[in-house]
Amino acid sequence: MAVVTDKYRGTKACALVYCEMVQAARYGGITTYQAIAQIMNLPLTGSHMGREVGHVVGAISEDELNNGRPMLSAIVVSVSGRPGPGFFALARDLGKLKEDSKEAEERFWEMERAAIYKTWRRAFKV
Repeated sequence: MAVVTDKYRGTKACALVYCEMVQAARYGGITTYQAIAQIMNLPLTGSHMGREVGHVVGAISEDELNNGRPMLSAIVVSVSGRPGPGFFALARDLGKLKEDSKEAEERFWEMERAAIYKTWRRAFKV
């Protein structure tokens, strides 16, 4: 059963956002809520933008988890350089984050990013 709404699953916007996230992951980088908002043709600030970006990256992370991969939304950050509180709430809802402290969140975020980069890293041939 899905935790995240199906509002964006199967849409062009979701596919484009997924591509953006995977591309960033392949190169060991990040992407931002604002970059995702641009892809989705949303305003670059505000609660509407945050909610809609949260829906699409949450659905992608849930799908990734269901396919045995880490939560890809760990590399989507706000202007602060960190994921929003919705990332950690979703991790708890999905059973990935058990503890409820800032230290536990920080450890989880670091481990999830490392797992993403290991999963998606681009193989360079010399």
